[in-house]
Amino acid sequence: MSEVKISAQTRNEFGKGAARRIRRDSKVPGVLYGHGSDPLHLTLPGHDLLLALRTPNVLIALDIDGKTNELAIPKSVQRDPIKGFLEHVDLLLVKRGEKVTVEVPVHAEGELAPGGYLLEHVLNALPVEAEATHIPEAVTVSVEGLEAGASILAKDITLPKGTTLAVEEDAVVLQVLAAQAEEAPEGEETEGEEVAEA
Repeated sequence: MSEVKISAQTRNEFGKGAARRIRRDSKVPGVLYGHGSDPLHLTLPGHDLLLALRTPNVLIALDIDGKTNELAIPKSVQRDPIKGFLEHVDLLLVKRGEKVTVEVPVHAEGELAPGGYLLEHVLNALPVEAEATHIPEAVTVSVEGLEAGASILAKDITLPKGTTLAVEEDAVVLQVLAAQAEEAPEGEETEGEEVAEA
């Protein structure tokens, strides 16, 4: 996993007014916490942060005030519900070699068996434990040829070396359902019969 370098400044102003001023300057207020240290309030460049957050569980190399360098992963991101811009970010301090628990997106590949089956993502993201500098961006699962009733459990997913499950092995991640579309025409025929009787 690649590191994204971002320069950040410590901030001493708090509250809604201060946060609005920061956002007006195309920056994002954030907090860095972890390892028992006091939370560090930061101002981060909005555009750089937005690009970095496109990668799930991105590893961010923070240059704070040009003095200290820290590694962090995003823990909580708040966005404006309408415009989508970043409002606030919580970053978790990590160290090289340290194990962290994160959720990794699950991607399905392949075609289901013929017959109009539906694939349900019971878990869109798989909780895993991985070394902070080697968090997988995603896990890929083959659903080739699966039919209704088939399911893929957490233990069935091949994880990268050094990554372990942080969820029950028997947790259902994906399952194949029979398409419901066949019931609609039957209902239409019933309605047609009622009309004929009247």
